[in-house]
Amino acid sequence: MDDLEKHKTLLMRDAEFRKALREIEPEFQVARALIRARGEKNLTQAQLAKKLGTKQSVLSRVENAKTVPTISFLKRLANVLGVSLQIRFE
Repeated sequence: MDDLEKHKTLLMRDAEFRKALREIEPEFQVARALIRARGEKNLTQAQLAKKLGTKQSVLSRVENAKTVPTISFLKRLANVLGVSLQIRFE
């Protein structure tokens, strides 16, 4: 086990850390989905930003889970990427 895995194991023992991680999971799900969809289209952040009419830094913040995008923004992303937007409650 490498140092990162050891550190993660230690952190996961902390109930407050686990709670905080669960609370931000939706932001990371959005980030992972955007990164995957952008990658499948072979687009850089700058290229996708241009197609969206926004700045590359906006996409960077979304992909780094530093901001929560609006539904409107997610719809625009889906349209530009040629994919469907699906939101689920499980």
